[in-house]
Amino acid sequence: MTPIRFRQLALPLAISAILLAGCGPQQQAQTPTQPAVVVQQQTEAEKANALFEQIFMDNVRRNPVTQTQLGIKDDYDKWQDLSNEHYDAGLALTRQHLAMLQAIDVSQLDPNTRVSYLLMQRSLEQDLAEAKWRLYSYPVNQMFGTHSQVPSLLINQHSISDESDAKAYIARLNAVPTLFSQLQQQLQQRADAGIIAPKFVFPHVISASENVIKGAPFEAGEAGTLLADFSNKVAKLELSEDSRKLLIDETKVALLTSVKPAYTGLIQYLQTLEQQADTIDGVWRLKDGAAFYHDALKSTTTTDLTAEQIHQLGLDEVARIHSEMLAIMQKTGFDGDLKAFFNFMQTDQQFYYPDTPEGKAEYLAQATAVIDNMRTRLDELFLVQPKAEMIVKAVEPFREQSAGKAFYQQPSMDGSRPGIYYANLYRMSDMPKYELEALAYHEGIPGHHMQLAIAQELEDMPKFRRFGGYTAYIEGWGLYTELLPKEIDLYQDPYSDFGRLAMELWRACRLVVDTGIHAKQWSREEAIDYLLENTPNTVSAIEKAIERYIVMPSQATAYKVGMIKILQLREKAKAALGEKFDIRAFHSVVLKNGAVPLDVLEQLVDEYIAATQV
Repeated sequence: MTPIRFRQLALPLAISAILLAGCGPQQQAQTPTQPAVVVQQQTEAEKANALFEQIFMDNVRRNPVTQTQLGIKDDYDKWQDLSNEHYDAGLALTRQHLAMLQAIDVSQLDPNTRVSYLLMQRSLEQDLAEAKWRLYSYPVNQMFGTHSQVPSLLINQHSISDESDAKAYIARLNAVPTLFSQLQQQLQQRADAGIIAPKFVFPHVISASENVIKGAPFEAGEAGTLLADFSNKVAKLELSEDSRKLLIDETKVALLTSVKPAYTGLIQYLQTLEQQADTIDGVWRLKDGAAFYHDALKSTTTTDLTAEQIHQLGLDEVARIHSEMLAIMQKTGFDGDLKAFFNFMQTDQQFYYPDTPEGKAEYLAQATAVIDNMRTRLDELFLVQPKAEMIVKAVEPFREQSAGKAFYQQPSMDGSRPGIYYANLYRMSDMPKYELEALAYHEGIPGHHMQLAIAQELEDMPKFRRFGGYTAYIEGWGLYTELLPKEIDLYQDPYSDFGRLAMELWRACRLVVDTGIHAKQWSREEAIDYLLENTPNTVSAIEKAIERYIVMPSQATAYKVGMIKILQLREKAKAALGEKFDIRAFHSVVLKNGAVPLDVLEQLVDEYIAATQV
């Protein structure tokens, strides 16, 4: 299917209203021979939904990267604008959008549109409120950033279906110097405000940047990551050999004259900035850091839980899960305490695939098999299922060293690109067999692919709800769906069931260490020691995880808070409905409204309970 191309800007609502109403008073008088013009008056719901669409598309048009991610090929030759002027213009647009929204009469909206209205209002107000924290981020870090987004977007999302797409790819390569110049300005602005990523971040980012400019045409040998990607895509086009060669030659020039100088300059700047970085990791060290973290927790969890409450919740959950792990340990016949069992699971080679191409291929094949088997069981749990396909892939070599353990990329809006579960196989000792099953459920089916693909395919929802996200909802669903297969008798292997608990334990520990680092002033080493003492994970996996929590304050708290809320709401519905409770209907309530804050999810479940009780 051809990617969607939005080339016509939507008319502002005020102009649309004028066009609908006619051109002015002088046209209202009709001669007897003229038929009367019947003007269809928009309802408030129609006005609201038109405004939701306009707001969504206004924001999409402001960011070429978002367009590409959605499968839209407008501005296909551009990167996002990182300038302060662009940001300020965005804030002004948000204020304008909020004023337009407030002109809608909420009392005349149907229930679904009213929910959309409240979500849009909350989103716009939050964007404006959080503007004061604009600089409280690390635009490049070991998890994500502009430096890694360039190759990632080009390789994974910039499809080439004709020659114009290829030229857009080359144009993007030539635009990297401007993008990186803006990036350095943003990094310097933060540095001037005392906001610099911790020192451990810099070797990761510098190494990832160096990897992009390895291989041909930067040096002799095999084609580098970007040249290989471009060449492979262009090879599939129906072009003459001369045309194909010309495109590849243009790409080589762009890589040498634009990409290499841009990355070299960025690396040199980062090496200088590294000298100013320190080893204090929590955001408490920043000016107003405690207030920033409080707001971050509120935004991430969509609750009013304090750092102290979240910390205690984590401690309580760790204790509960340890107890359940002991029961599984005894079931396996292991002789020793839980700490010894952790060590056994970490070190016994039966639990790991070989760190070889064959071992990695076997991991991907088994993960695919787990997901395929789960597909056959979906009717037992769901009334609605996604249409989009999903595949399993290894994280690409250029980013596998610094990327997370696993993640999901949703399908394109037009369905031309499937959902992708990425497994990071850089170090196979970090990907034990006993966690494979739960990880596949979380990232694939019935986890993120079910939730995100279904949301994207909802026909009666405005786009901002289909493509929007609330971390506590999305990651809470992912963690909930690690447990769900156990309830239909999967996890037959006790070690896999232990792996499920190990992953839940990991998320419970996140509540402890995230708040520990950013609110209780724990050092990186203290946080690492806590995970070493309380989880069966390897030292390398633990170090990578703690470094993630450091650069993404509050994000790690979303998983367990969201899962607990979904389970609480499910139990509430069960208790209220008794024999009328249908888990498939409950899941429809959770999934068919798109991503929502947890308090809104509770309202939706309450409405489902009331309607079912009738």
